[in-house]
Amino acid sequence: MAKVKGDIIIDIEKCKGCELCIEACSQKSLETSRQVNQKGYLYIVKIEDNCTGCTNCALVCPEGAITVYRKTDKSKKQVAKITNITKDTTVTVNE
Repeated sequence: MAKVKGDIIIDIEKCKGCELCIEACSQKSLETSRQVNQKGYLYIVKIEDNCTGCTNCALVCPEGAITVYRKTDKSKKQVAKITNITKDTTVTVNE
C-alpha cells in the first residue's frame, strides 16, 4: 500500500486561533503560535512534518484558513531481476 503524505498551508491572517484544528489533528501536527497576526489573534502553526492529509483540520476551520495538500508515494522499487532465462520459469515474490 502506498504511503500517503500530506501538507497544510495556514493563512495566518484569516486564522482567529480558535484551536478547533488542533483538537481535530490526530497526528498532533499543530499548535498555537507565540505571535499575533495583524488582527491580534494568536494563529495556528504546523509544528510536525507528519501530516497525512486527512483534511480534519480544514473541515473544522470556521474561517477556511487551512488548505490541505496530499501526495502518495507511488515510487516503484525493484524486488527482483531475472536474466539469462533459457526455459520456462516461475517466480514468486513475497513481500
